[in-house]
Amino acid sequence: MSMDEFDCEVLVLGIGNLLWADEGFGVRCVEKLAADWSMPPGVRVMDGGTQGLYLLPYVQGARRLIVFDAVDYGLEPGTLKRVEGDQVPRFMGAKKMSLHQTGFQEVIAAADLTGQLPQQMLLIGVQPEQLDDYGGSLRPVVKARLDDSVALAVGQLSDWGYAVEARESKVGAGDTALGMSAYEAGRPSAESASRIGDSRVLGCVG
Repeated sequence: MSMDEFDCEVLVLGIGNLLWADEGFGVRCVEKLAADWSMPPGVRVMDGGTQGLYLLPYVQGARRLIVFDAVDYGLEPGTLKRVEGDQVPRFMGAKKMSLHQTGFQEVIAAADLTGQLPQQMLLIGVQPEQLDDYGGSLRPVVKARLDDSVALAVGQLSDWGYAVEARESKVGAGDTALGMSAYEAGRPSAESASRIGDSRVLGCVG
């Protein structure tokens, strides 16, 4: 892949881990955005997962950046907060909740160091309720903010002059094993999971 292939006008990035409860918020946001809205040329919607520094060339190649993530703001669970511009690196470097967050803070720092930080940045973050439920899905209070979070991103894209259009029929990863509906339908009960894990994630023990 040449460096030109990393270039885009706007990168909309969801980061996090679907397998750790509310850590999956960012990924679920871009999943919903891609399923519900059609993007114009120049706008890339990307599941960044836990890729850390592998995301650097994509961030360096973007003029504008929107990031969805679970962020510990020290607020009530489910609280949604916008952070813009120069404040984004500070909040990405707030209380670390996972390895992916440390990795993305390094991505932002490296892009800045190389003089290739996006000119405009927006962080759409939610205060998580629970992270250490391995194999878990979003808690209801966090899941309830998906629509609002996507609406914030759509509004920002419109303000920047990008004509996003609602899809007549939804597309995307909803029918795959990790799509939200299929993933939640296959989740074992709290009792059988013993609140410590999910056999689909942890595998056989013993």
